[in-house]
Amino acid sequence: MIRIVFETHSWTEEMDRGTATGWLPGGLSAKGRGLAAELGDRRRDVDTVFTSDLARAVETAEIAFGSSSTPILHDWRLRECDYGERNGAPSLELAKREHLDLPYPHGESWREAVDRNARFLADLPTRWAGQRVLVIGHVATRWALDRALTNQTLESLMDADFAWREGWEYQL
Repeated sequence: MIRIVFETHSWTEEMDRGTATGWLPGGLSAKGRGLAAELGDRRRDVDTVFTSDLARAVETAEIAFGSSSTPILHDWRLRECDYGERNGAPSLELAKREHLDLPYPHGESWREAVDRNARFLADLPTRWAGQRVLVIGHVATRWALDRALTNQTLESLMDADFAWREGWEYQL
């Protein structure tokens, strides 16, 4: 068994502006840097940290765990949905349900993004069996974990409020 804790990347400057960052790097705001430090204090009980390779997730992990001996591993599969031409657009202009299976222009669909994130899970048992791992990611990452480990449908996840909280816990 692997115990997985999921946390979203910390608050960004783009979130302050209402921007859907997608595959753009993004950067933490002052509020986000403080929240990332709190994340590190809250999750000192993990053996390894996996993070999306997008800058906002990497920065979250570095602030939270950079001064500790906890390994931080970056994985591109844990990225947010690629909004293609819409990366950086106002969040309210992105119709998520419309792109459940239809890719954003020059990007990917939500189902493709969630499937990409879920492929990460297949590699965990090879090295991290019996451990508690932290995954720092995005909406697509959480939906992938919920779909794969709690059998929720992507449609139901998409229709529900994201309802941020201090982490979600799973078992693989």
